[in-house]
Amino acid sequence: MKVLLVEDDPSLREGMGELVSELADVQAVGTIHEALAALKTDRFELVMTDLRIAGGHNDGRGILEAARRRLHPVAIVSAAGPDEVVQALHPFEPDALLMKPFQVDDIMGLVERFLDLKRQALAASESPLAPDSPAWTEFAPGARSATPASEAPRTWVRLTSETDHRWPPPHRGQGILLLEGDLELDGERYAAPCYLFLGLGASPQTRTRTGALAVCVPLRD
Repeated sequence: MKVLLVEDDPSLREGMGELVSELADVQAVGTIHEALAALKTDRFELVMTDLRIAGGHNDGRGILEAARRRLHPVAIVSAAGPDEVVQALHPFEPDALLMKPFQVDDIMGLVERFLDLKRQALAASESPLAPDSPAWTEFAPGARSATPASEAPRTWVRLTSETDHRWPPPHRGQGILLLEGDLELDGERYAAPCYLFLGLGASPQTRTRTGALAVCVPLRD
């Protein structure tokens, strides 16, 4: 699993990178240009970025926007107060906040929360819900979902070929593991196997050419 860390202070970047590397592979960069380049070429289970980079007031916003377009979860790291962060990022909201100064347990707990989301999705994928299960219900033409009561919180989604609808907005952040087929979300196409993240309330226009099977896991509090 991979984490993208964006921090322009070399010593802080090194220290944070060493901590996070205990849990995941870390790509640590110090500029917006490097961060945007990384987001174009790779996928991450979490993007952690400072709100202010190289003297800017809200350069983290540009990274947040780019990461959201690629369906990566984003944690903003900031010494500013929560209200200032909200104002700088509006109308976007990060998936998590890490306020400076922070303790080791704070950063480790935050990273573990997002890594565990993908682990849960991978564990669920080992026992996919049968196509003929009575738990399936249609929520849009060509689109079915199921949330088995006997399992940990997760929702299965199955789409037939050429389905076109809006993805149901999650009540909280949601990890999506695409197991079969392809998904086009707001014009960006993803092919299985692929791990994606939808932030709170996101409802992208969803299309599939071949059909798709995905399992969705909510981000724990």
